[in-house]
Amino acid sequence: MKTFKSWHALINKRNTLYELGKIGFKMKQLPFMGVICIVMLFIVYRTTIYQYHKTEMEMKLYRFEMVKDYQQPSGKLRSLPRGIMQVRSDLEIRPLWMSSCSRQASVNMNKNLLAMPVGIMQKENVDNVVQKFLAANFTIILFHYDGNVDGWWDLDWGDKAIHVVAHNQTKWWFAKRFLHPNVVSIYDYIFLWDEDLGVDHFDPKRYLQIVKTAGLEISQPALDPDSTEIHHKITIRSRTKKLHRRVYELRGKTKCSKASEGPPCSGFVEGMAPVFTRSAWYCAWHLVQNDLVHGWGLDMKLGYCSQRNGASGFDLRTEIRRQSTWELEVFKERWNRAVEEDKNW
Repeated sequence: MKTFKSWHALINKRNTLYELGKIGFKMKQLPFMGVICIVMLFIVYRTTIYQYHKTEMEMKLYRFEMVKDYQQPSGKLRSLPRGIMQVRSDLEIRPLWMSSCSRQASVNMNKNLLAMPVGIMQKENVDNVVQKFLAANFTIILFHYDGNVDGWWDLDWGDKAIHVVAHNQTKWWFAKRFLHPNVVSIYDYIFLWDEDLGVDHFDPKRYLQIVKTAGLEISQPALDPDSTEIHHKITIRSRTKKLHRRVYELRGKTKCSKASEGPPCSGFVEGMAPVFTRSAWYCAWHLVQNDLVHGWGLDMKLGYCSQRNGASGFDLRTEIRRQSTWELEVFKERWNRAVEEDKNW
């Protein structure tokens, strides 16, 4: 009996040690699980912060399309399912029919738009302009103010452009009615040009590179110093700079000094050749008056459409520097944490 009790006591002791071992193992797991939870929470926190900054930049860059698609439908549209509604359109030409293979392929969308009022008397110059822009993958829309459309079909690109006809109407009349922001929202840049601009030394792709790098929302190509159609000195091409935002002129009726603010000394784009980003055009379209078709004085106010909340124009490089600074702080935090946690380093 004594031996049996000894074995029984030994078994109980082993069971007790086993249970204590399990408890000890669980207690060792708790700090480890706590570290895992902290790491997961940190990753979620950083991911949320990153997404916030990314969304903030996208809202600044593409504020028009980021806002408009998520508005609540009005009472007249509530009978439609939300997923079937499309608030935008475009100016891309679609075929009347397609083969079964081509139906599966996405339609090639041009990312920039050239819109011009044209008359048959300027056919040769318009042809030169359009050919340059088509080569740069632009969508073309022509506003025929003289009613003559048939005179353009002999050109190779005649059926590739969109033709809109209205007798004796101006560029701004056409723009207000046919370039609604919802229709042109797929285009990164909208060129709203007069028909008599020379493009012998102009490269649309090179121009867009400069504009994007500088973060310009409204711009225009500079004019040749020998041009006969110069109305403001700020529009003359600089011989030493790729671009300029202001001009100094102490002679003549309009004097521009360092103290001068606003058009035509700084922040001025002339109405004959403006180039808009989609967000700037969203603002400018609302600025164009429906009944004031000549647009006089409009170019003096376009600068308000390149501003954000009353601040200076949005500069992509500034936003990139801010993002880089934030990433540097994150890297420093990670480095310091790694040094603190690695006791053997």
